[in-house]
Formats: sequence, structure tokens, C-alpha cells
Amino acid sequence: MAMAIILVLIVIASVLFHLLAPWHAAPAASNWGSIDTTLFITLIISGIFFIAITVFMAVAVMRFRHKEGARAAYQPENKKLETWLIIVTSVGIAAMLAPGLVVYSDFVRVPNNAYELEVVAQQWQWAFRFPGQDGKLGKSDIKFVDSTNPFGLDPKDPVGQDDVLVINNEVRLPLDKPVKVLLRSKDVLHDFYVPQMRSKMDMVPGMVSYFWFTPTKTGKYEVLCAEYCGVGHYNMRGHMIVEEQDAFDQWLNSQPTFAQTLTTAAKPSRDSVLKKGRMLVENLGCSACHSQDGSASLGPGWKGLYGRTEQLADGTSVLVDEAYLKESILDPKARLVQGYPPVMVTYTLNDDELGALVALIKSLGAAQQDNEPSASEASGPGDDLATQGQQLAQSLGCLACHSVDGSKGVGPSWQGLYGETVTLADGSTIKADEGYIKESVLNPGAKIVKGYAAVMPAFTPSDKDLNALIAFIKSKANADADASKAQPGK
Repeated sequence: MAMAIILVLIVIASVLFHLLAPWHAAPAASNWGSIDTTLFITLIISGIFFIAITVFMAVAVMRFRHKEGARAAYQPENKKLETWLIIVTSVGIAAMLAPGLVVYSDFVRVPNNAYELEVVAQQWQWAFRFPGQDGKLGKSDIKFVDSTNPFGLDPKDPVGQDDVLVINNEVRLPLDKPVKVLLRSKDVLHDFYVPQMRSKMDMVPGMVSYFWFTPTKTGKYEVLCAEYCGVGHYNMRGHMIVEEQDAFDQWLNSQPTFAQTLTTAAKPSRDSVLKKGRMLVENLGCSACHSQDGSASLGPGWKGLYGRTEQLADGTSVLVDEAYLKESILDPKARLVQGYPPVMVTYTLNDDELGALVALIKSLGAAQQDNEPSASEASGPGDDLATQGQQLAQSLGCLACHSVDGSKGVGPSWQGLYGETVTLADGSTIKADEGYIKESVLNPGAKIVKGYAAVMPAFTPSDKDLNALIAFIKSKANADADASKAQPGK
């Protein structure tokens, strides 16, 4: 009896949750509200089956519950019941599939007045191409893909010379104009997904898929990859901005054409090497894993990298010079930096391209040295060890999991950590002193902080490096305390 009541309560709670829950899909910003209708029909049909089956289970539990002296009747077959089940389930499945097939047919039946937008995906970034004044996209082939021609356009095809290239993660579209979206992938499976537009389609290497939609509301909408494409999948994001036709035309005219990119690549200028390096970074997707502003990312940041000594995964260290940078690009798994996963793909660049990338990384290091105060200028002698700890935390990749501003991360934040009492996964507590921090670095699985996964790898730094790390963590605690004292009322 109790089980029957529980089943009935589950049905009631499920229906009430659907009717009263505040979480609903945002209104469609395109003409594809019919997709929402299709999903609603599917929800209603599956909901009816859920209620019917669960209520039947509740009735069966009550009616056929165990009774003294009663014996269950053995009935191996019931052709009438089986026939009705086949009919009802077939009708239900057909009712769910039919609207989807109709909508999908419209989804890929492009109107004649739609203009084309090509979306090109690669790990882990987006790029876009519009037709030029002739209204046609030029031919493309994988054999033409290189650092100066990331779309693989045929340089000899006159139709493609005026194609407009957007080599970043933001694209714009005019309001109330149908657009045919052509989808290509340069490496692995991706999926172009703009939730508010109700636009979603897989991108398969070696083929071109497509769909169409008409933007109906101005605004900025997030572009996502909805197919797992590697460790940087979470970072494969972009934006689609829908605006009035005049604003769109002005933006489109400011973007380079294919012919202009070829001219820029061939024409030397005062800072042509750095420009070429920046272009390579955009085309190859380097910025998806390597930051240029010192922030933590999937790979080592480039700011201040050149000339620094990095700790490698095998326990050795290396000076980041030209030879090391070139080796890391051509054979990224040869010498892995400690604290970073071996996910970088191998690139086959020529000497000029390698030189341009190295020059760009050099310029970021020089900018840091020229524009930022040295450790001795920025702090007192007692803070030198903390500065070394900060550099070590960056080189080991610690800051990818541990924040220093109190924000939530994969691991506990270092702001205010030193000297605090933390609760462990087994319910006990411990003070975060030097002994605890050293043990957490050398044997991170020994005492896990409650609420965090046991994913930190073991490190084997020297005593000097350990002391530097602890000094840096101490400085974060002290800085937090100083900031609190400086606030009114503290």
C-alpha cells in the first residue's frame, strides 16, 4: 500500500513541478518557434505515457498485493493485450516523430532569397565567411589550408577573392533576413548551437551540412559547441549579434576580404613579423589554450614566458628560449611543462612562421619586463620568496585550479587559506599551516578538503620551491587580512 501511495505522489509531484517550475526555455529569437512546439508535443505524449504507466503500477500494487491463501494466476500470453500495446505505442511513437520530421524538412529547405554564411570549426574556435559583392562563396579545399589561408580558399578562384573573412569568435547578422548556414569542420566532430535561435547542427569533417533561419530579435546571443571535441570543448564559445541592416553593412564592410588577407601576408611592413605572429595565433587557435595576459588557461600563459625557467613533468627544468619554443610547437610532447595535460597537437610550420610565433611570445615577455616593476621594486626584500612562489605557481599550472581572489575553482582558493581551519572529506578539521600545505603538495590524496574532488597530481618540488610556494600562499592570507583592515569598520 505504501509503495502505491509513493508512486501516485511521484506522478502528482512531477506534474506540479512542470507546471510551477520557473525554468523554461527563453523565447525563440528566430522563426523556429515550431521547434519548441515539437518539443512540447513530445513532452505531452511522453508525459501521458509516464502518468498512465505509473498509475497502472500503483493500481497493480494495490490490487495484486500479497494475501494469505491467494495464489497468482499464470498467464504466459495475452494476445489481445499485446495487440493493444503494439497499437498504442506505435501511435504514440508516430505522433512524436511526425512533427519532428515535418519541422526538420522545413529546417533544411532553404528559401531562394536566403544569403549564405559559412561557419568553420576547429579545436577550439569559430571562424566565419560571407560572400562578397558577387553574392557567391568561392571554392575551398583542404589542400589550400595554411597559416595565411585558414579557410582553404582557392587563390585562383576569382569568385572567392571578395569573400569576407571573420577570423574570430564573433559574427553579426542583419535583422529579419533569412540566412543559409553552411557548416564545416577542419579537425574533429563539432556542433554549431545557438540556443535562442533554435539552430543546432553537427559539423562533420569532410562534409558540408547546412540549415537556415531568420533572426527576428536584435541582441547578442551565445554560440556554443554542443559536441564534445576535446579538453578545450568547454572554452569553444562565441557570440552572434543581430542588428539592423545599416549597422550590419557597416560592420561587414570593415572586415577583410580574402584578397586583402593575401596582400597583407605578402606585403612587409614595420611590424610585419608581429602581425604575422598574431594572425597565426588566431588562425591556429593558440589563444584557446595559451593566454597572453597572464591569466590561467589550459596551457602555459605567454606573458613573461620567454626567458623564464620552467619545471617539466619529469622533474627537470628548462630555460624558455627560442630553441625550446620551436621544439614545443613542432613536437609538443617532447618536454611537457609540469601541471599541464599533454593535449597540444603537433604543428608543421615553416621557419618564417615559427619565427613569427617566437617573436610574438618574445614581445609579450619583453613587455612584462619593460612595463612591470621588478620583484625588488614592487615589494620589500621579505616578499622576494613570495614572488618566486607566484612564478612557480604559474609555471606548474597551480593557478588553473586554485584561485587567488577567493573565487570558486577546481581546488580550494588560496586567498585567506593559510592559518585557517579547513574541514576534510572525512569530517575532521585541520589548520592550514606549513606542514599541511607541504603534505598537500607532496601527497595531495592524503587529506582531501571537503567539497573538492581528489584530482590533484603529486608534485616533487625541492625544499626551496616548497618554501616559495608556501610564502606565496602566506602572502595571499596576509593580503586578505590587510584588505579587511583597510575597510571601514574593520
